[in-house]
Amino acid sequence: MVGGLAIEAKGLFKAFDGKAAVDGIDLAVPEGSIYGILGPNGAGKTTTLRMLLGIIDPDRGSSTILGRAHPLEAAKLVGYLPEERGLYPAMKTKEAVAFMGALRGLPLGVGRERAEGLLRDNGLGDYVDKPIKSLSKGMAQTVQLLGTIVHRPRLIVLDEPFSGLDAINQGRLETLIRDEAAGGATIIFSTHVIAHAERLCERIAIIAGGRIKFEGSVADARDRLRPQVRLRTKAADGPWRETIPANARQEQGLWQFELPRGGIEPLLRGLLDGGAGIEELSIERPGLHEAFVAIAGEEAAREMADHGGTEIVA
Repeated sequence: MVGGLAIEAKGLFKAFDGKAAVDGIDLAVPEGSIYGILGPNGAGKTTTLRMLLGIIDPDRGSSTILGRAHPLEAAKLVGYLPEERGLYPAMKTKEAVAFMGALRGLPLGVGRERAEGLLRDNGLGDYVDKPIKSLSKGMAQTVQLLGTIVHRPRLIVLDEPFSGLDAINQGRLETLIRDEAAGGATIIFSTHVIAHAERLCERIAIIAGGRIKFEGSVADARDRLRPQVRLRTKAADGPWRETIPANARQEQGLWQFELPRGGIEPLLRGLLDGGAGIEELSIERPGLHEAFVAIAGEEAAREMADHGGTEIVA
């Protein structure tokens, strides 16, 4: 199945109490990719993942996972981190990771050995034999993530994996996701934090109101918008002003406008010939946040921001 699709969904629909939570979603997740499902809380991300995994059945539509039409047939090849976290507080950290692997068919002895290595590699070497209740929230969430991958799944499904993690642990998780993808695993995760999707994902789906608003590469999403020009001139007025687009914005002497369709050369020529005296000129490609606003709308973007969706993690 190399080069094929790890997940394919067509027309997934699910309603609760007569209201559509997921309304005709199509997805195509390439094998070996990092794929993000991006949208505000309540957009339908978790419901979509649960249908793909066979946790709940769609009312309509179909899907395949690792080439299987029945998700349970692929269960041992999948690692799943649900949005609702849960570990046994009295269980030792190493045992917790091994136990989660055993649920996916990994022998306990092998799981314990792998768990020690994973814990040490992720900054938890001093907690291998300590109980879960002795860990911080972020540490416990890292343990649950390690339990999700200890059986070395081909497909890793993470539902809001960054929620509740501090900046250090978010950075570790990003590194772990990249490492798993480099090892050949497919990773699909939902998030309402745009920065994570922009840094990690090769392809994304933007969901709002239970519907796909965009599906494709991050670059394609950003290319929906024209590059932005930022310009500061020495001259306050002159013939060069005719070069500036009519819908340009000016704030504290700084002009901002879309790069004209004709490119930068005619703009530069008009500024220089018109005596503008260029002090500052830059061309900035719109980020995924701006693309999300254009694709999903201002309301969805506000909901994202209300839940930390504009968060930028170093």
